[in-house]
Amino acid sequence: MDIVITYVDGNDPVWKQDYEKYTNVPVMQKRFRDWGTLKYLLRGIEVNMPFIRNVFLVVSHPTQVPQWVDKSQLKIVLHKDIIPEEYLPTFNCNPIEMHLHRIEGLDEEYLYFNDDLYPLATCRPEDFFREGKGILGFSRHFLVSGMYKKICRNSDTHARKALGLKPSFCFVRPQHTCTPMFKSECEQLYSILEQDILASLTRVRTSGNLNQYLFLDYQLYKGRMINEKISNKHYSVAVASPEKLKSFILSPTRNLMCVNDVRLSEERYLKLRSAMIEAFELKFPQKSRFEK
Repeated sequence: MDIVITYVDGNDPVWKQDYEKYTNVPVMQKRFRDWGTLKYLLRGIEVNMPFIRNVFLVVSHPTQVPQWVDKSQLKIVLHKDIIPEEYLPTFNCNPIEMHLHRIEGLDEEYLYFNDDLYPLATCRPEDFFREGKGILGFSRHFLVSGMYKKICRNSDTHARKALGLKPSFCFVRPQHTCTPMFKSECEQLYSILEQDILASLTRVRTSGNLNQYLFLDYQLYKGRMINEKISNKHYSVAVASPEKLKSFILSPTRNLMCVNDVRLSEERYLKLRSAMIEAFELKFPQKSRFEK
């Protein structure tokens, strides 16, 4: 299987110039801030997921690729390689997620990673795919509040539509971790809902978007998913202390760790970032094949 990682460095001058040109929305640091931890995600993959074939890094511009990356090992995919030109540039993860299956050479079975997710313990292929099905936890919801849950409901509604299922007041929400995808299922769904998907694309996030859950819900309703949680620990930097993050990185009780960014003071951000990098250097001291 392969891994696809979406990545953005909000400090890149080329990216900033595009953002200022095409949007009137202030930059959300919590979405575009670079914590300097991508290399440790890649080291974690190499150490704890040796069964992975290819790793693809999806970025907006070549200037987004860190200088330390060995491009002969880490496969670079630009937005323009997979997203129709008329929808670019985009500063919204959702249109990107709608087109990941179009990556050239992508395996039938692949995992989608955000860049805030880290494999900290030994993983097995059957932790993610088993007997021709993906592994992921799903929860059921009725109440919709806020943009994120509206997007989740949109995705569920459209997955049902693609399969001819009746609408429901209930919608499913996949577990917040890496997600197992089948390329052929994504291609099939995209062909069915192409006009709906394209109509949902926006440069910045809106409540009318669809997201990657569209594909996961579709796979679930088709019987291609096992509703079983992946071993994952979720931290929000709003409440996690530097000491707690460092301790978990060095002595994990789950296979994967997700660290979600929020609005932070510069002082707190620097303390958390420093603690994570210090712990990651102790955890993964050796360069991966993805580094020069």
